[in-house]
Amino acid sequence: MISFDLRCSSDHVFEGWFGSSADFEDQSARGLVTCPVCGNGEVRKAPMAPNVASRKGAEEAPVDPRQMYVMLKKLRREVEKNADYVGPRFAEEARRIHYGESDPRGIYGESTAEEAEALREEGVEFARIPWVPDAEN
Repeated sequence: MISFDLRCSSDHVFEGWFGSSADFEDQSARGLVTCPVCGNGEVRKAPMAPNVASRKGAEEAPVDPRQMYVMLKKLRREVEKNADYVGPRFAEEARRIHYGESDPRGIYGESTAEEAEALREEGVEFARIPWVPDAEN
């Protein structure tokens, strides 16, 4: 079902529900859509804002910092297990992979903010993740 804001030629605005935009057009052409205020049959769609779902007002569970820490440690272990450490050569190696000069593979390492910005400008895909200490306290 689609909800349209409708306006009659007497400027009354109201809402109408239809199966599709084509259903509105069909019913309107057959004179079946009328203003509930004045009964006027000259009805057209009124400008309306799109109905976009948002989380505004939705209850969000508080983030437990301990859970986040555990998840980041797990992420670190997965990265270390499945990607090659390239250290401070991260930007250089990411470029080589991007331009086909090196075999595609997962890598991790360090880069400066300037190097990261240059990669981003070149269209090299990468992600920066918080690297939490792996040692247990």
